[in-house]
Amino acid sequence: MDRPTQDLRPHRGKLLVLTPGMGAVATTFMAGVEAVRRDLARPFGSLTQMQTIRLGRRSEGRSPLVRDFVDLAPLSDLVFAGWDPIPDDALAAARRAAVLRPEHLDPIAEPLSAIRPMKAAFDRSYVKRLDGPNVKKAANKFELAEALREDIRNAMAEHGADRAVMVWCGSTEIHLRPAACHADPDALVAGMKNDDPAISPSQLYAYAAIMEGVPYANGAPNLSADVPALETLAVERGVPIAGKDFKTGQTLMKTILAPGFKARMLGIAGWFSTNILGNRDGEVLDDPDSFRAKEVTKSGVLDTILQPDVYPELYGELYHKVRINYYPPRGDEKEGWDNIDIFGWLGYPMQIKVDFLCRDSILAAPIVLDLALLLDLAGRAGMRGIQEWLSFYFKSPHVAEGHVAEHDLFLQHLRLKNTLRLIGGEEPLTHLDEALESAGADA
Repeated sequence: MDRPTQDLRPHRGKLLVLTPGMGAVATTFMAGVEAVRRDLARPFGSLTQMQTIRLGRRSEGRSPLVRDFVDLAPLSDLVFAGWDPIPDDALAAARRAAVLRPEHLDPIAEPLSAIRPMKAAFDRSYVKRLDGPNVKKAANKFELAEALREDIRNAMAEHGADRAVMVWCGSTEIHLRPAACHADPDALVAGMKNDDPAISPSQLYAYAAIMEGVPYANGAPNLSADVPALETLAVERGVPIAGKDFKTGQTLMKTILAPGFKARMLGIAGWFSTNILGNRDGEVLDDPDSFRAKEVTKSGVLDTILQPDVYPELYGELYHKVRINYYPPRGDEKEGWDNIDIFGWLGYPMQIKVDFLCRDSILAAPIVLDLALLLDLAGRAGMRGIQEWLSFYFKSPHVAEGHVAEHDLFLQHLRLKNTLRLIGGEEPLTHLDEALESAGADA
């Protein structure tokens, strides 16, 4: 269910943003918020902070900022906590990640150094290229999940927070498929008590969040809240959930370009994508089992947008290949290369080359912010379960059973804004009235 109720609970107090994982993405997000609220930087890349939303007809001239239209928590009311197997505080972790330069970290060193990670529910079996000593011990996975619930309660009390949201910013876990233990909440609890290997650490965090009434988003491609047991719990406990895998670099470009090719009825013979990445995520993805989870989310985008079953002449023979290569010298400054072989009128071939030299965490950080604020808004609007309207932010949108994920960035954007219009008490935008007026005037 992702339709808002009539009554929106107003924001008040502090909003605690919890991040499982305090590496490059999480610390870049935290540092960015600290810098923006001190007027040291601008929140570029954030829809909630920078974008306007049109209300009514264009001729009415009503286009307030999103943050002025709906009752979002202001940045001044955000507080942070997280978990990580590496015990570095947020400042040390940010310096190690080397995303932000010293001149940007030094003015906010004090608040960042105060954010120390809680002991993580971590198992190296699920992330083989990562390890650290800051890890919880427990008799079984259920006890680990209960310890995470206690962490949430303690962090909220420590910060005096009124509400919390959780955004998974941890590394990609190995590729898992739903199993019998994921069928319903009782099976999940039994599976946790029996240490079922199909239950990964990210699922423990999702369970803990939902049980504590905390909205949850998964920023990685691994199986997390997208199993029947947790989807059921989210509805029963009135908790919004969303995911998965932040849409940042190469896939962002695909969801911009592919709708354009399809709109112009240009065929695609092949799309070859390769990446070089040297941060912690790149190291983790150097493991084939972790890469498989990422490959699934990156590879499914084109089929959904292009509809090869509907347009077999244009896309039925499309060859799509995705590669990620760990290259330490590049650090967080990822480079994505795309070679696209297209064809047009009378079948004549053409090529497009895209070389996107992007900064992975710089693109992901504003997504973390937007998801935190929008999931909190959804919770206060009485929305529960899977929030398909937040697909705009994900490579592999989490949708209800029987629904087809929308990957077209522009349709995702329209749906997101129309949901905000509904929450704000305005009519969804269809452009139909203006189209009919235009057609009548032309006639």
